[in-house]
Amino acid sequence: MPIKSNYRVVLADDHAMFRQDLNRILMSGSDLDVVGEARDGTQLIEILSLIEPAADMAIVDITLRDIGGIKATATIKHFYPAIKVLIISTHREIQYVQEALSSGADGYLLKEYLDAELFPAIEHIRQNGVYLSNLLNENAMTCFTQCKSTIV
Repeated sequence: MPIKSNYRVVLADDHAMFRQDLNRILMSGSDLDVVGEARDGTQLIEILSLIEPAADMAIVDITLRDIGGIKATATIKHFYPAIKVLIISTHREIQYVQEALSSGADGYLLKEYLDAELFPAIEHIRQNGVYLSNLLNENAMTCFTQCKSTIV
């Protein structure tokens, strides 16, 4: 029976305390390892270039300093297409969801619901699904259908 390797995650958020809390939460998951933390989009790309292919997922704040979470996601998907990206955000507006999905994100999770949805989101994305926070409005589902059909 093959040994199951841990799922490796890189975190990107400009708030150090939030990253530390998220790291603690993720490490409580039975097979999740946080293998890197970034304070901005540039550092995220640098970390991935150093550890790739040692990361399976990047959890990225949409409002990172410098290049931002949307551009960071597009860059990750361009250079490391196998890495899954879960955008985390406080923004409920449909244009943010649309931009995230259009950039190649595999999921969009509202920060206020991390406690309830983080592990289900990760698991759904790991199974090659796309995750949208349960409490986004119905317009997000329309956006999802339209956005994912335009992604190459």
